[in-house]
Amino acid sequence: MKRICYYKRMNNRSYENMNIRKGDGMREFLHNEEQLIDMAELFKVFGDSTRIKILCHLFDGERYVQEIADLVGASQSAVSHQLKILKQAKLVKSRRQGKLVGYSLADDHVKTILGMAKDHLEE
Repeated sequence: MKRICYYKRMNNRSYENMNIRKGDGMREFLHNEEQLIDMAELFKVFGDSTRIKILCHLFDGERYVQEIADLVGASQSAVSHQLKILKQAKLVKSRRQGKLVGYSLADDHVKTILGMAKDHLEE
């Protein structure tokens, strides 16, 4: 089954939410130093293969820390640390259920970023 390329479904509202008009591209974005720094920080978060593995495992839905640790082959402590970084970057969200904490992707934008990166590498 072929996955949908989420970025192909972007419409004018998506560009408005990013504070970028479709016709302008990224020019206006260049004038906001704070946003440029934030974008650079976001890309740094994607610079770790363990974090990418975690995001990919969360692509299909919520998982618990121990489950993620088993899937990525890392300790629960290491995964918790990476999840903290991902949560601070607003890429994942958490939901407490008793003593367990479930993690999932924060929104469809994260899926879009991952999908675009995968498509780019497969070109």
